[in-house]
Amino acid sequence: VIYIFLCGLQSYHFLSLFLNLNIRLNSDLLLFFMNIVKLDAIDSTNDYLKGLLRKHNAEDFTVVTAELQTKGKGQRGSTWTSEKGKNIIMSLLVKDFVKGTYSIFDINIVASLAVVNALQSFKIPKLAIKWPNDILSDNKKIGGILVENIFKGDNAIDSIVGIGLNVNQTAFESLPQASSLSLILNHSLDKDKLLLQIASSIEETVKSWEDNAEELRETYIALLFRKDMPTVFQISENSFFNGTIRGITCVGRLEIEDQNGTLLNFDVKEVKMMF
Repeated sequence: VIYIFLCGLQSYHFLSLFLNLNIRLNSDLLLFFMNIVKLDAIDSTNDYLKGLLRKHNAEDFTVVTAELQTKGKGQRGSTWTSEKGKNIIMSLLVKDFVKGTYSIFDINIVASLAVVNALQSFKIPKLAIKWPNDILSDNKKIGGILVENIFKGDNAIDSIVGIGLNVNQTAFESLPQASSLSLILNHSLDKDKLLLQIASSIEETVKSWEDNAEELRETYIALLFRKDMPTVFQISENSFFNGTIRGITCVGRLEIEDQNGTLLNFDVKEVKMMF
């Protein structure tokens, strides 16, 4: 059953559909309930969801999605651009999953694995996670994840999981390492169905984390792009070294074994993979 409410929001010049969805997903007929805000255009779905949380105390697993995002954000301060109406642009709220700074990276693991799981159900081949949370298929980037954590006064933490996924876009000018699901499968996909699958997968993974944390971390590590393969890394403008990805630390830093057999670890802005 789908309930659709048309709301006029004077502070924004776009159409907003608030959807409460009670939908059967997958062959096991799982009943799944979501609150979804569907926008035509917005500067940033992450920022919009943060505003909903601040003003209206949005419910756990609320989703904001848009056909066009004008100021999408990526890792390292980069921007995320997308052709209007062709791709998935979404942000999802996860409340009180992260318990402290020591476990901040856990939500990255959850989001990355949930996206991979959803894509596997659509038969996307050769999936990998380029640390910390870019999604690749056959060495081509098809999506990215940006998590923003909000520290509340009671020491609780809310997480905004922003996801950009190339679905039906076919042209990527000046982006030779980018691809899309439609290019990979040679046919277009139902964006709404995939979005629901991703959202349900995130909720399921969050709820299973406490009992399966170690297994999920191991799965994430096994999916790391170029794990156990010699790779060139950049650590400053003119400094490069050869190393091999071995895993991540307990707080999500990337573990790289250098040519001397020394195990080094790096934060997101400290190292860049050259490929």
